[in-house]
Amino acid sequence: MKLLIGVLLLSGIITAIELPSLLKKEQKKELYLFSFFLLFSMTLNILHSMHFPLPNPLDWLSAIFKPINHLIVN
Repeated sequence: MKLLIGVLLLSGIITAIELPSLLKKEQKKELYLFSFFLLFSMTLNILHSMHFPLPNPLDWLSAIFKPINHLIVN
């Protein structure tokens, strides 16, 4: 629970620092990307702090390239 509160608090601080400058400069695309990546990272951090099993990206790459490896070796 402490980790969850810490993640939310830190995300709020980051938003409070970055959001005013993005709004002041009217950078809409950057604001959308900032919001997306902040929400994505918050979600991953919250799931990780709750000990939710997250997939490893290297497992995905292995699944993609394993058939290609078999074609090359055989």
